[in-house]
Amino acid sequence: MIKITDISFNPTAELEAFTNANRDAGAITSFLGQVRDEDGCVNELYLEQYPGVTEAGIADAVSKAKARWSLTSVMVIHRTGAMGVGEAIVFVVTAAKHRRAAFLACDYLMDYLKTEAVFWKRQKGTNGTEWIEPRSEDYKDNKRWST
Repeated sequence: MIKITDISFNPTAELEAFTNANRDAGAITSFLGQVRDEDGCVNELYLEQYPGVTEAGIADAVSKAKARWSLTSVMVIHRTGAMGVGEAIVFVVTAAKHRRAAFLACDYLMDYLKTEAVFWKRQKGTNGTEWIEPRSEDYKDNKRWST
C-alpha cells in the first residue's frame, strides 16, 4: 500500500493494522520519520508532491524492493502539506518471512524516499524560510543499492 496524504496519521494504529494483516510474516520492520525540533528553531515543515509522478516513483521503488528481497507486504505512508514539530512525515513498513529482507528493504525504500522521490520540502522557523535538500550522505547511502 502506498498512501500520500495531507492529513496526519497515527503510526501506531497503522502498524497494528499492518501487523494484523501480515500474520504469516516472521519479521516486520518499520521506520518513522518525524519533523525535528532543531533546537527550537523549527515552526513548520511543508512538503509538496507532483501528483501521479510521486506515487509512480514510489510504486516503482516498492516493485524493485519486492524483486530484490522476498517480501510479503510493504506499506509506505508519506505526508504532504504543513506539519509541526513531532508530526509524522513518513512511515515505511516491510514484512518478510525473515528479518534481513525486512530490514534491508525498509532501508532501501527510505534511501529512495530521501533522495529520489519527487517531494519538495520547505522549512519555516526562527531563521526564516529555507528549502531542504538531501545531504551528500543521503546520496551516498542511496548509491550503495546500485552495486
